[in-house]
Amino acid sequence: MRISQELLDQVVAHALRDAPDECCGLLGVKDGDVVSVHELENVLQGPKVFGFELGGSSYPRAMMAIDDEEADAGVLYHSHTRSKPYPSQTDINFGRDPQRLPGVEWLIIGTKGEEPEIRSYLIAEDGGVTEVPVTVVD
Repeated sequence: MRISQELLDQVVAHALRDAPDECCGLLGVKDGDVVSVHELENVLQGPKVFGFELGGSSYPRAMMAIDDEEADAGVLYHSHTRSKPYPSQTDINFGRDPQRLPGVEWLIIGTKGEEPEIRSYLIAEDGGVTEVPVTVVD
């Protein structure tokens, strides 16, 4: 995935703004380049809640906007506010579900430390996790 600093800054700002709750969103992708950020509603919120669940009307609206851009929903992003930015078992179960968003990249923003930590992964149908590079471009 290639992403501009401006779009990556939007994703990180979303993660920091929603902390201590996890944020979630979709990135519109064309030819391997991120072209848009679409914040989604996380319906799981509260001090004892870990995780995210796509809810409300934000998901279908984002999918329509990405389609209108003639892009693909190629990256699902979310934050980890209490742990390192590595897919949790819940993330892996979601990522390997063929009824959800199979084959998308998972960008995770860790907000636990002093500076946000950004990592991206592919989750295979067998539950295997492979880290992939995030290239920031001008």
